[in-house]
Amino acid sequence: MPQTSHTERHFTGSARIRDIVIGMSDGLTVPFALAAGLSGAVSSTSIIITAGLAEVAAGSIAMGLGGYLASRSDIEHYESERGRETREVADIPQAEIAEVAGVFKAYGLDDAEIAPIVAAFQKRPTSWVDFMMRFELGLERPDPKRAFSSAFTIAASYIVGGLIPLLSYFILPTIGKALLWSIAVTLVALFAFGYFKGRFTGTAPLRSGFQTLLIGGLAAAAAFGLARLFSHG
Repeated sequence: MPQTSHTERHFTGSARIRDIVIGMSDGLTVPFALAAGLSGAVSSTSIIITAGLAEVAAGSIAMGLGGYLASRSDIEHYESERGRETREVADIPQAEIAEVAGVFKAYGLDDAEIAPIVAAFQKRPTSWVDFMMRFELGLERPDPKRAFSSAFTIAASYIVGGLIPLLSYFILPTIGKALLWSIAVTLVALFAFGYFKGRFTGTAPLRSGFQTLLIGGLAAAAAFGLARLFSHG
């Protein structure tokens, strides 16, 4: 009987998707909230556009820099921990052997089954350190190029998300109409973004869409209400 080949499909772009989520979610909500808030306090679309673009520029730089620093921190932390593990394998091998045994005993192996694994590791100290990094500390080697990639992805996603709620202010002549269209377009974008984020990350797409929609909507509503309150105070 012919056997159907088994093909596993795993999502491998989690880091890039995470950066897009970070940039796009903030890009959609913060400028949206700012534009909505200013719509309740000023009477000129040019002020809203100028403030919105300034926020998008500053926010994208800040978010991109934050992504870069976070990635560099991950790299430095990994290298520091790897250096420590390398020294421990060389200086206190018996303690490291006990830690290896502890990892495998958690999977149900006994001492007789663990012994040849330990012997093989002692002949391959680099592989031993690799094993300890992965299974004792739960650390994967970061991509050294990821810092710049992360910074660019987050910043670009922030810009794309941030321009969506501002588009109506460029096109429509009155703040009232621009605000209504900004709300409609941005809420649709928030839901669509949350939906596709859920599909990519393996969570329920509809729930993810409504959660993103709710968070962005509440942020804009709060900003708009506060601006109204202070402008009439």
